[in-house]
Amino acid sequence: MVEIKEIRRGKKNYYYLVHSYREGKSVKKKQFYLGEAIPKNIEEKKKSFMREFYKGKFLGNLDKVKRKFNAEYKAMPISAKEKAKNNFAVKFTYNTQRIEGSTLSLKDTAKLLDEGITPNSRPLRDVKEAEAHKKVFFDMLDYGGDLNMQIILRWHLELMKDTANDIAGKTRTHDVAISQSKFKPPIHLEVDTLLREFFEWYNKEKKSIHPVELAALAHLKFVTIHPFSDENGRISRLMMNFVLKKFNFPLLDIQYTKRSSYYNALERAQVNKDDNIFIQWFFRRYLGEYKKYLR
Repeated sequence: MVEIKEIRRGKKNYYYLVHSYREGKSVKKKQFYLGEAIPKNIEEKKKSFMREFYKGKFLGNLDKVKRKFNAEYKAMPISAKEKAKNNFAVKFTYNTQRIEGSTLSLKDTAKLLDEGITPNSRPLRDVKEAEAHKKVFFDMLDYGGDLNMQIILRWHLELMKDTANDIAGKTRTHDVAISQSKFKPPIHLEVDTLLREFFEWYNKEKKSIHPVELAALAHLKFVTIHPFSDENGRISRLMMNFVLKKFNFPLLDIQYTKRSSYYNALERAQVNKDDNIFIQWFFRRYLGEYKKYLR
């Protein structure tokens, strides 16, 4: 929580932004001087202050994860690398599909994708979407270009062509709502403009923003536009991992069991129009996933 603190010295008042946070067993404070008056853009000042705070707190550890992961990965035999990549693909497919309502268990998903065994009494749509997702995931890993609308449409087409061909590879031409969410996506007439602005932002910022922050923002911004009738979450998580892969950071699997905090961080960031909320959640989740490299 950021508070405005007023300090009086002599006949003048001085204002600061103050953020209290816990580090171990102690409580520490970070502050930023505002001046002799509270600026009119105080909300923007608060957001900027918190963004810089979290970047300073987390970026060193994120880079440490990258160094140690890549050193470990480089030393692995090729067969072990292939097995690790396949294991991640199965778990990522399971979790990203389950988040969106798939009924397949992790065991179902593994048997389907590793052994070609179709689970009994499961919807055919769930089976086909899992198979398509794994294929698109490996296509994403092999893709040597950069994010653009053409590749996003291709991934979306491949994900949906066997289950919803009428909307596969096409942006929406109607308004949508997200069940049980306070956030309302933009109207369909705004989608093309918002997508153009998204890629302008990405191409401008991709060399200056830290890659893990870029991955978080790419996910948040794209899913907030909600350009498709369906599969926005899956596409956004693929984009997230594409950015991490592009900059040689380990990939992230957002687990189904952690979906409540994930949904909450997304919704709060969207409703409050504050990217920092999701960035903070993302940094913590990422470092939690790779905490073994921080020892």
